[in-house]
Amino acid sequence: MNKTWITSAVVLLSVASAYACNIPVFRYALERWRADTCELIVFHDGPLDDATKSKIDALRQQTIASGGRANVDLQLIDVQSTAESNKIALWRELHKTDKVSLPYSLVQTPHSRGPMTAWHGLVDQIAEQVFQSPLRTRLKERLLNGDSIVWLLLKSPDEARNEPVRKLIREQSEALARKMLLPEGIGLPGSELHSEVPLFLKFTSLEIDRQEAQEQFLVRVFSGIQQQAFKEGQPLVIPVFGRGRALEVIPAEQLDAKLFEELTLFLCGACSCQVKESNPGFDLLISADWNRDLFGENGVLPPPPKSAVDLSEAPKLLPIAPGRKK
Repeated sequence: MNKTWITSAVVLLSVASAYACNIPVFRYALERWRADTCELIVFHDGPLDDATKSKIDALRQQTIASGGRANVDLQLIDVQSTAESNKIALWRELHKTDKVSLPYSLVQTPHSRGPMTAWHGLVDQIAEQVFQSPLRTRLKERLLNGDSIVWLLLKSPDEARNEPVRKLIREQSEALARKMLLPEGIGLPGSELHSEVPLFLKFTSLEIDRQEAQEQFLVRVFSGIQQQAFKEGQPLVIPVFGRGRALEVIPAEQLDAKLFEELTLFLCGACSCQVKESNPGFDLLISADWNRDLFGENGVLPPPPKSAVDLSEAPKLLPIAPGRKK
């Protein structure tokens, strides 16, 4: 990934459709894009002991499929099985690289450029690191309170490298919030808002220490996408919007005022490409009941009101009363 790739993707999406709704991308994503489901795979060899079964059952209860809030699907894969050959290949690659022992777990995250391995570790580490963390809780709260974009800064061990990035995020966030305007036409048919979350332009930031034990899931997700920059000790910057969707992981040396503004304009502009899969980015694993938080107890998105004139309908012939005779 480089700056040219990011800019090209944003430009293409900005002109993707002539029939755009007027809701900003960040708000459209918050109300209408369901968070992608990550895949948690637990590899094992033969029957599990009772203690491991109990741990896995407790984890499964936290998944959406079992009535929990984490956007993750938990699967058990026996490494002796031949039914899941693609998953067994993942295990073999892990075992060849790290010589890890079973049971062992791996998280794959859907990405606009294909599935990526976001994390792997022992089953005991899942509850401590994978499903939730203090930063993801704060991130969720900010998005639900109306923050347009939350810029995450995965810090460098060298504080001198963090300060220029921190300053850029702060100054550009303040300047753009003052000069930018929301798209016109919000609230018209096809551009309705469905939640009571306030709509304004507000850009904030959160910082992640790469050594913070409770944030190792995020650290490994972001560093895995930008391995070389992370090894070099560069800060990484991640703009997050919607229901915890990360637009991209950007090495600090590639982020300047121009790119910051282009990404902000894209996320705050009218949603020209409403199909989520056509947009760049990937969803973070976050424990949240987004629909309930946004739309109330039943968590149902209200149907859009029918417009006064529906151009998709066939024309109807209406009888005209005869005029009065002279």
